[in-house]
Amino acid sequence: MSRSKDALTGQPQQDDGEKPNCRQHPEHYRVGRGEQGVLTVEPYKGELLPHWRFKTPEDARASSQKLLEMFEDYRSRDDFVGMDMARKFIQMGHTRARRYANYPGGRKYNDNGEIRKRDIDQEKAESAAIFEKVWIQVREDEDYLKRKKAHQRAYG
Repeated sequence: MSRSKDALTGQPQQDDGEKPNCRQHPEHYRVGRGEQGVLTVEPYKGELLPHWRFKTPEDARASSQKLLEMFEDYRSRDDFVGMDMARKFIQMGHTRARRYANYPGGRKYNDNGEIRKRDIDQEKAESAAIFEKVWIQVREDEDYLKRKKAHQRAYG
């Protein structure tokens, strides 16, 4: 197992090209910055992604609460990687809803590579605010922060 860029962003590949199961091998998981690795780390991606929705405030409310429940369930099973992945999906709910709130269709750049004019969608802005509240809650959770430091000390 090398310390490649993949190792820094979530889930590195093994020599045979397969990605390790990070529940069985938490030593292969790197916290990364922000949402790095959110769509690559299994089995968590498969568990969390079906519950990630932000199209309407109702979707965002149900999704953020389900992801928070999963965060707490991972905590109860002493699964820091799961906690961090749930945090990433919650954060991604905020950032994606905010992107769609600012730019119709979520496209920030036009075909010429220039930033498009913002056109605020209040419904998506509300979805972003719902996710943001839960994201702040989990990212500032003292137990989560303690476990994060321990994981980083142990595995990098």
